Amino acid sequence: MYQGLIDKNKKLAVIGLGYVGLPIALEFARKIKVIGFDINAKRVEMMRNSIDPSQELESSAFDGCDIEFTNDLEVLKQANFFIVAVPTPVDEHNTPNLVPVQMASETIGKVIKEGDYVVFESTVYPGCTEEDCLPIIENLSGLKNVVNFKTGYSPERINPGDKEHTLAKIIKVVSGCDAESLDVIARVYEMVVTAGIHKASSIKVAEAAKIIENTQRDLNIALMNELSIIFDRMGINTFEVLEAAGTKWNFLKFQPGLVGGHCIGVDPYYLTYKSRELGYDSQVILAGRVINDGMAGYIAKKVLQHIIQNDGNVKFAKVLVMGATFKENVSDIRNSKVADVVSELKSYSLNVDITDPHADSDELKKEYGFSISTHLADDYDAVLITVPHNDYKYLDDAYFAGITKPAAMIADLKGIFRNKISSRHYWSL
Repeated sequence: MYQGLIDKNKKLAVIGLGYVGLPIALEFARKIKVIGFDINAKRVEMMRNSIDPSQELESSAFDGCDIEFTNDLEVLKQANFFIVAVPTPVDEHNTPNLVPVQMASETIGKVIKEGDYVVFESTVYPGCTEEDCLPIIENLSGLKNVVNFKTGYSPERINPGDKEHTLAKIIKVVSGCDAESLDVIARVYEMVVTAGIHKASSIKVAEAAKIIENTQRDLNIALMNELSIIFDRMGINTFEVLEAAGTKWNFLKFQPGLVGGHCIGVDPYYLTYKSRELGYDSQVILAGRVINDGMAGYIAKKVLQHIIQNDGNVKFAKVLVMGATFKENVSDIRNSKVADVVSELKSYSLNVDITDPHADSDELKKEYGFSISTHLADDYDAVLITVPHNDYKYLDDAYFAGITKPAAMIADLKGIFRNKISSRHYWSL
């Protein structure tokens, strides 16, 4: 398999060309022949014209790539090594939604051949690849894993907006269904990953490794959020406390904030779901989720209290929310907890405007029911800087004074304007 890919007698296919799949496909396409497959015909056409629909990559990233973008199964049949990089979200009840990965498995089942390889990169709970995905492939293809085709799992570690920790620079965890597949999969990824390869002992171990990476971060941020609630009652600034504590060499430098996106705010639920299936109800992990999911309500309540305490008429009060994406300097709005903040503010009958230099207004309207405000007021009762985009960092006290009432609150969730706001009431997590 490896030599066939190197000699370009065989092709590698990436199924799902979003934030994870497209960078992988293009990286491999600089070395071997690649098929980029996505079910969205509009996205496929954009990529054929060297446009990244996710707005993460420049058009130059497509240069020199031996890749064919398609949504045609007949084209996909030409591939011999399949990488699955579709999203794995949760539903409104925080239950894993396996439909995308199951559909990808169905697609592979229709095109896989004797001797082919399938590697899943989508984040799932331990056991999902072998228990949920492989049976679909086997049933549709009539082939048997290990005997007729090989499988593996290699968790994605793409960080949207991060130009430093790119695919090639992050150690790649790989696993296979047997010793032979592990060796082949490792060699294939070594083509594009210069940081090194870590061979996990089993597919389940690799799946679990990915899950706990984000669960650990989620719990640490939950601790910071809980501390920020406590310190707020004490009248001390959390970021000042963290600066002081951070002078110790082994202090972990996490910060409070909204926890959204398609990884940290989602992955822990995959683990607790599987844990519950096995008869164990998670306590620590879910406690962290409760805190982080509750931050939107806490923030909205702080804004409401300030407006009431300063004789504001809630019915006519105006609030500006600056930032709608799930994190800074990206256009990704998936599972953005800013939407929860907006919803909470509106539940108090507050009038809310939203601005964001990166988010697409139509996408926000479709996903969350609100749009980017085209005209800003000059008499806001509160301004929330929810996402610390670089575009906001040049703003100063005079700017906020110009768009707010004298008694307004500037709620700077990530503390980027700490010690810079003097003419208005300043608050941060």
